[in-house]
Amino acid sequence: QVLQVLLVSVLVLVSFGTLASCSSCCCWLPQPLSVAVCGSAPLGSSRGFRIVGGQDAAAGAWPWQVSLHQDSHICGGSLISHQWVLSAAHCFQSTVASNLIVYLGRLTQQSPNPNEESRRVSRVITHPDYDEETKDNDVALLQLQEAVTFTDYIRPVCLAAAGSVFPAGQSSWITGWGDVLSSLFSCPGPLPFPQTLQEVEIPVVSESQCSASHGSITGNMICAGLAEGGRDSCQGDSGGPMVSNDGTRWVQSGIVSFGFECARPDYPGVYARVSRYQNWISEQIDADPPATFFLSTSSCKDMKIKAQQ
Repeated sequence: QVLQVLLVSVLVLVSFGTLASCSSCCCWLPQPLSVAVCGSAPLGSSRGFRIVGGQDAAAGAWPWQVSLHQDSHICGGSLISHQWVLSAAHCFQSTVASNLIVYLGRLTQQSPNPNEESRRVSRVITHPDYDEETKDNDVALLQLQEAVTFTDYIRPVCLAAAGSVFPAGQSSWITGWGDVLSSLFSCPGPLPFPQTLQEVEIPVVSESQCSASHGSITGNMICAGLAEGGRDSCQGDSGGPMVSNDGTRWVQSGIVSFGFECARPDYPGVYARVSRYQNWISEQIDADPPATFFLSTSSCKDMKIKAQQ
């Protein structure tokens, strides 16, 4: 009888896409392909102490990164499922969905990209409570006209689930094709030819420290940067992902939102906090759910996966 109960419990868990086999850190079930590949970058280069203050990324290093074009690159974004991209609401205040093109698997803006796919956008959904002045709820979803097939160069990122914790000092990475600085106090300028995707590592900054700098931080925001400046997102990086690695998967904690100039000392960049939008994202795209929401905490043993079926 006990065995029967255990078997029924396992069947119930499998049917709802929860727990199946566990390691010391994370627990997975057989899942749809999008869940199985989310947050993995099989071609990712080894990264050390390395967008302002960053370096060229390798092809396939960040396979969820997308480039949004309206005639030319305007913003970044992240692929979260076969047919949906996550970005920032402020990127789309004066755009028409049919004029947008999403480039996936792209490495450079000015050279051939043999691993690239492009898709038109069928609709843009900005958060209904987006505040243009404060940039609160700076979140948007883009539905692609056609689904994409996942490859080593094109695959979704995992999303931080509600309740996820990214403590001050946590290592994070930002990526994009935005402006760069030739020196700390110079004016931002476009990436030099061939405009290769940039990557840079920055630590999360506490809400109190960030509020002391910007004065208008809400619980829907997360901040990251160095006190001495020098590494940051900049114009053109908006909408792109900030991610952290738990040891096995990359989880998106933030969306590039705003800052004071670029890479200034004592002014960390501000990002929309992805974990605050699990319900809203799920409600918008229930026909094609994101790869997964991943509950991230400050210690690996406390991490669990919450897949949206």
